[in-house]
Amino acid sequence: MNITRRRWQTFKNNKRAYVSLILFAFVFVWSLFAELFANDKPLIVHFDDRTLFPFVQTLTETDLGGELDILVDYKDPYTDELLEKAQWVLWAPVKFSYQSINDRAATHPAPPSADNWLGTDDHGRDILARLLYGFRLSVLFGFSLAAVSSIVGVLFGLIQGYYGGWVDLIGQRLMEIWSGVPVLFLIIIISSMLTMNFWLMLLVMLLFSWMHMVGLVRAESLRARNQEYVRAARALGASDFRIMMVHVLPNALVAVIAVLPFTINGSIAALTSLDFLGFGLPATYPSLGELISQGKSNLFAPWIGLSGFFTGGFLLTTLVFIGEGLRDAFDPSVYRSQGVRRQRKIEQSKEVTA
Repeated sequence: MNITRRRWQTFKNNKRAYVSLILFAFVFVWSLFAELFANDKPLIVHFDDRTLFPFVQTLTETDLGGELDILVDYKDPYTDELLEKAQWVLWAPVKFSYQSINDRAATHPAPPSADNWLGTDDHGRDILARLLYGFRLSVLFGFSLAAVSSIVGVLFGLIQGYYGGWVDLIGQRLMEIWSGVPVLFLIIIISSMLTMNFWLMLLVMLLFSWMHMVGLVRAESLRARNQEYVRAARALGASDFRIMMVHVLPNALVAVIAVLPFTINGSIAALTSLDFLGFGLPATYPSLGELISQGKSNLFAPWIGLSGFFTGGFLLTTLVFIGEGLRDAFDPSVYRSQGVRRQRKIEQSKEVTA
């Protein structure tokens, strides 16, 4: 418990990392509830003493007092007339979702206005809504890819380092061969054959992203497999799996946790780059890379490129600073330097008192 408290205090002492964590957590939690802040459907409608939630319910016109039993089109002026008869209606602050098109604007892309706070893209979609949903998509993709690839890489590195010998040699040769596969060309081929989606993109990226963790865990396993506590566990009859999970893995997790934010950062940057090049997710997905690509194609509408650039820059920068704070928190040399500084302050205070 003391080690955890000391690591947290070391992280807090890094003001840049601590502030970045607060800002990132605030924006990420905000994006998790994006449907409550940017939605083209009302959040709550109180009609005929009934409370309806259109943003999560599938309603028909008869539910709102209409005559036809068809799905409600919230862009239809007739729907506005029906909603005016309700006791009260609660809308999201931004009345657009990431796929909603503002038909009221004369031309697209449209500059920032009261309806579209950050303007619209060249398809007439609200930029703020796409940024909010795109931020959530990018972070969830980065977290998912980093988590799954770390699990695969950690297991592969544990097996290589613990058994060593031919297992380690064959594993290293297989990694060298696999790392030589041109990832970009493979993604281009797959995207031309199949329609990309979130899970397919995650699977393709996972095929190559797991190798970055292997080296860290393998080195720790090679060092720990000959330690006295590992020999003692083996002599007591513990299985290889238990020794790897209980005695070797905890030592390797320190390096894995310190590197994890940078892994998430790389995953998000990879997705953004592929979307920018047009080989990532389809245009129906809210994507930061696709928005930056639109900014490149519409230089006369700087609000598009600047919005995507600052959002992506904020996301990647905060993750880098958080990663630096975690690296310092799990670095034993930082504790030693802090102890030396603390001892010097004690000695100086004693000298002043004397």
